[in-house]
Amino acid sequence: MQLEKNKNRYLQIAIGLVYLWFGGLKFFSKHSPAEDLAIDTINQLTHFLIPMEISIYLLAIWETGVGLCLLFNLFKKNTIRITAVHMILTFSPLIFFPQLIFEENVFSLTLLGQYIIKNIIILAALGVLWSEVREEEKKLVSDTRKEEEEHSVLGLIKLFKLR
Repeated sequence: MQLEKNKNRYLQIAIGLVYLWFGGLKFFSKHSPAEDLAIDTINQLTHFLIPMEISIYLLAIWETGVGLCLLFNLFKKNTIRITAVHMILTFSPLIFFPQLIFEENVFSLTLLGQYIIKNIIILAALGVLWSEVREEEKKLVSDTRKEEEEHSVLGLIKLFKLR
């Protein structure tokens, strides 16, 4: 079935669209609902080394770059890696700004908190895509070994035929 064969590709496209959309919003001041939180978080993570006017654009480039790479299936292994790093960093406001994330207790999230916690789904999807990359690598290594064995056997046969 076609859907079964392409299910991970659909997952990759869905994540790519989310990244492209959310990253694209960050290019336009005050269009992203998480812009202020993103800037404040980057400031905390970098100890204010990156000016906030630049940091949001760097994040926009990162996110749209990830989105494009996922959509067009480019540099898949490295794209998954940098996306996972980004996703992990999106949880840092839970530590830096808990007052913005939680209402009365840890089970009562604000809208920003829900925005962050939903990233668990993206992390899980990245795990699925990563396992696919690992399976492809194992198959490639296995195929290469078989090819090398065939070449070495053929080489031995040729060597004995020449004598």
